[in-house]
Amino acid sequence: MNNILLVEDEPSLRMGLADGLRSEGFEVEERADGEAGLEAAQSGKFQAMVLDLMLPKLDGFEVLRRLRSDRCDLPVLILSARGEDSDRILGLEYGADDYVVKPAPLREIVLRLQAILRRSGNHAGVAGSLQFGAIEVDFAAYSLVRDGKRFGLNRLELELLRFFLDHSGEILSRETLLREVWGHRHPSGTRTVDTHVFRLRQKIETRPEAPRHLHTVRGMGYRFDR
Repeated sequence: MNNILLVEDEPSLRMGLADGLRSEGFEVEERADGEAGLEAAQSGKFQAMVLDLMLPKLDGFEVLRRLRSDRCDLPVLILSARGEDSDRILGLEYGADDYVVKPAPLREIVLRLQAILRRSGNHAGVAGSLQFGAIEVDFAAYSLVRDGKRFGLNRLELELLRFFLDHSGEILSRETLLREVWGHRHPSGTRTVDTHVFRLRQKIETRPEAPRHLHTVRGMGYRFDR
């Protein structure tokens, strides 16, 4: 049974979500502020965390930033009333695995959790590195090195890059990437694929405006060339 850490400061929302997740078969521990959530997340006893952003003591962005700077790869699902694109992008930049805007149906939250748990389980303990061009990817450290500079990757960026590497030279539609990398239909549609591809391109390309590896194929999707 998966043990989930729920970090939410609003008592009635936290209680209702915790009860709902337990009814779906999860074990749930609750924390009401960012400091307590960060400490619990660093304990190593949880398989995933559901994280609010507007928290006392430490906000959710800072909790996430500190986790990833410590190389903690605990899967994180942000659940927040902040639904602006800038907030979503910032959450992904800090290393969130997924982002859900409140209010959201319990079933959607469960499906998102199951998807990130499945992705983390598929590659748990995978180590080693891989090189293409002048880039070296360190799967264990969730990072890559390009031109002597290290770039951190969140879990979805790493899985997206892994899928591109496994299908080098193929034209991959956004729908295929959404299905194979995200593992389920994403309410934001293919826009979330474009956001992640854009971010990944900034990290692997010396000149993102004239990419060598990650190409857009107009009207069809993307092609990755080693």
